[in-house]
Amino acid sequence: MTQVISRDGTPIVYERFGSGPVVVLVGGGLDDGTENGPLAQELAEGFTAVNYARRGRAGSGDVQPYAVEREIEDLAALIDVVGGPVHLFGASSGGALVLEAAAAGLSVDKVAVFDVPYATREPAVQAWRNYVGQLRAALAVGRRGEALRLFMRLAGASDQDIAGAESSPMWPALLELAHTLAYDAACLADGPPPVARLATITQPTLVVTGSGIDPHMAGLESDYFSQAADAIVACVTHAERRIVNVREHAVNAKVLAPVLTGFFRP
Repeated sequence: MTQVISRDGTPIVYERFGSGPVVVLVGGGLDDGTENGPLAQELAEGFTAVNYARRGRAGSGDVQPYAVEREIEDLAALIDVVGGPVHLFGASSGGALVLEAAAAGLSVDKVAVFDVPYATREPAVQAWRNYVGQLRAALAVGRRGEALRLFMRLAGASDQDIAGAESSPMWPALLELAHTLAYDAACLADGPPPVARLATITQPTLVVTGSGIDPHMAGLESDYFSQAADAIVACVTHAERRIVNVREHAVNAKVLAPVLTGFFRP
């Protein structure tokens, strides 16, 4: 992996694949860049795909205090080193970060997001705000396991799903990333889409969701991500909506790569 130094001195590690127009891939909650790895490989057939670990994850640093503005500076540093303007793709809460970066005026050509988890209905907004308060309290005293359980419950996981996760070999790695849940929460702010900021985005924007809710998130309303996507499209001037034939919330490289290729192609 290569690294770039962000404005506040934080090292950000990244990998480049392929050649051509640059697409920077931004991961979501509890992802250290691994989830977008297969997508980077698929996109490398026609683009330079840049996949990185957000601050506090994998080999990237974590200079404090955290602020969403620092994550935007991380993206700016990446764009400077790979050469802008670039296309941006963000999954889940990484999609919210991508939208904030575009609104902040970074050198971005086109924007694509998948399953951005903005809360659009009052019960979901209240649940989000309760979660954020409980998350901060748990992380303040180092209860990373409790932070993970709070996140999974919010995402609609069942008690059985949570118990299975805790007993799985992946749990220690998730504990290592648990503190970054607060960073994802900051990217989503109060829960609903930030209408005024999204309205400043002038780039062509593709807003993608799957065709149904992930079975592991069955506690969410079936149109949770669709409602959020429609709200984004209503705010962004040059936005278009796309539904792909997947149900999983995780990035499906084989399905998303052709969609993104068609959108990002000059």
